[in-house]
Amino acid sequence: MKLPKTTLILMLLALGLGGFVYFYEIQGATQREEAKANQQQIFSFAEDDVQALTIKTPKLTLNLERNPQPQPKWLLKSPVSEPANDAIVSYLMDLLIKGKSDRDLLVPANQTGDFGLNQPQATINIKLKNQKTHQIILGKADFNRRFVYAQVDPITQANGNINLLLVSTDFENAVNRELSEWKQPTNQVEQTPTPSTTEPTPTQSQ
Repeated sequence: MKLPKTTLILMLLALGLGGFVYFYEIQGATQREEAKANQQQIFSFAEDDVQALTIKTPKLTLNLERNPQPQPKWLLKSPVSEPANDAIVSYLMDLLIKGKSDRDLLVPANQTGDFGLNQPQATINIKLKNQKTHQIILGKADFNRRFVYAQVDPITQANGNINLLLVSTDFENAVNRELSEWKQPTNQVEQTPTPSTTEPTPTQSQ
């Protein structure tokens, strides 16, 4: 029995769609889960372990210290000394504590400039309460701007290579800020206009 041409076309389309669904939904899901499982935590310390942060960008270098008092949680120590914006610092802290690397690369140390690490967009130094220190250097974004090249606790291996990580571009948003954004917001109290005290003009008698 010869099937009509349109029926054959529909059958082929259905088979093609079924194959796409299989490879994308089943095999693709497996690959995505494997990639997610292969992501590695950037740092292993907890938020409460952090005592101080130094953030250096081409425009600004600032020092933050944990406040011994409950509020605010963080204090700016330089270039100004005043309470810090807890929401802004918490955003960065969340990336440092929970952030993961999509994958890592092993590259020769003399090629760091290709990844923007010779003139980094930011360097974050982290001091823990136990006096241990960590560092993350943020280079440039990759070609499709999905990730940023980063070097964590830089060490040059015996073979002359260094290990780079691909981290979230959220790090760019977290550190590339004006000094005013790092300061604790001040509540602006609207002043009620003062009633006029001008005395009314006396009414002239007829």
